[in-house]
Amino acid sequence: MERRLKKVKLKLPKGAIVRLSPDKHNALQVAVVKEFGPRFAPGARLLFLGNTTKKHVICATDQLAALSIGIAEYEKLPDVVLYAPEKNRLFLIEAVTSHGPVNPQRRDELESMLATCPAHRIYVTALIERADFGDYLDDIAWETEVWFADNPDHMVHFNGRRLPEPY
Repeated sequence: MERRLKKVKLKLPKGAIVRLSPDKHNALQVAVVKEFGPRFAPGARLLFLGNTTKKHVICATDQLAALSIGIAEYEKLPDVVLYAPEKNRLFLIEAVTSHGPVNPQRRDELESMLATCPAHRIYVTALIERADFGDYLDDIAWETEVWFADNPDHMVHFNGRRLPEPY
């Protein structure tokens, strides 16, 4: 008899429902898709979503291949990958609950892996709470972003080519 365990539910844009194992990591990934995506990557497609019990819950192989991301790279992808075709932006998002943020080594590894990908890459470290930020501050790579699920309208920008602008 199949057990009816409590799962984290994610409804996808076309109506399909994905059920993830019930833990903080998957809850954060759902927040990334539901909250981060519409705010900072409007119209983006969910190409990849990992899970703590199943490695690849969502893996859009055809769309990843069109971006020159091969099957061999799937194990190395971050937790969530969104692609905004209008601006040709690939959002590579690490949902951090136990493992670390996008640090310089991880950013370099992904840059090498995605060297032939034609999309502009945006690296994001997603945290559950802003209070967790201090735990990872020294490890976060420059030219990346940090997003907090408990304060979804804002991000912290770690330098890069863009200059500050007035609001």
